[in-house]
Amino acid sequence: MQKKYQQTIGNSAGLIKGAVVIVIITILVLNSFYTINEQEAAVVTTFGIASPVTESGLHFKIPFVQQVTKVDTTIKGFPIGYDAQTNNAIEDESLMITSDFNFVNVDFYIEYRVTDPVKALYASQNYEAILKTIAQSSIRAEIGSYPVDSVITTGKSEIQANIREKISRHLENHDIGISLINITIQDAEPPTAEVIEAFMNVESAKQGAETAVNNANKYRNEQIPAAEAEVDQILKEAESTKEARINEAEGQAARFNEIYNEYKKYPLITKQRMFYEAMEELLPDLKVIIDGSDAGDIQKLLPLESLFEVNN
Repeated sequence: MQKKYQQTIGNSAGLIKGAVVIVIITILVLNSFYTINEQEAAVVTTFGIASPVTESGLHFKIPFVQQVTKVDTTIKGFPIGYDAQTNNAIEDESLMITSDFNFVNVDFYIEYRVTDPVKALYASQNYEAILKTIAQSSIRAEIGSYPVDSVITTGKSEIQANIREKISRHLENHDIGISLINITIQDAEPPTAEVIEAFMNVESAKQGAETAVNNANKYRNEQIPAAEAEVDQILKEAESTKEARINEAEGQAARFNEIYNEYKKYPLITKQRMFYEAMEELLPDLKVIIDGSDAGDIQKLLPLESLFEVNN
């Protein structure tokens, strides 16, 4: 009986030992592997030495010796100047002063991503808080260098670019394992309703001025081609008139030279012909008969047209 009892106790102890071994093996197996998703990175710490693991998939670690901390590497963001849940303004963050000593409420949204998981975990206690502090400092410095009109209307893109550059430079200097993806101005407006209305009126006036300038440019662009065409037509007509007058003058000069050459050969005959041609041109309807009989130095011009008409 006692022997049987001892055998039973021995069997039970063996089963317990086997179960313990199985549990230990299971724990070791479960603590020997870990999985990294595509949007994650891991930091494996071995005796206080941290090393990053960025490849997704199943990985092995030494149980109870290596510790694994996963880090989210997706793009994250947070607002400055308003509550993301209620969309209510936070004036302590949004109220700023411009270079022309005006107040303005400006809301921003910042996007960032973890680029070095080891530094993100161990270089700071709260990298997002550090980023927000850097962003607020850069934003206030930049807004303070612009007049209120530029902050609210025309200078938003330039202001965003300058703030992005400042924040990125500060992050490089602090080297906390994160990088700025983007920063955008969500809203910019004066702090009171009266000032808002005034700025809206100013903006409307600016738009009206731009419309007037655009219309003037349109009219100018329409009129310039017509004026150029008219100028071109005038120039062509002037050129044609010039050519015609030059040709006419050249023709008259050639005719004069011909007459002069004839005159040198036969002066008297040429003078008489020129006289007759002139009289024919001046008195086209006058008909005369020249009496060439000897009467001294006087020639008789007899208007015999009326006699001819009577005889006919």
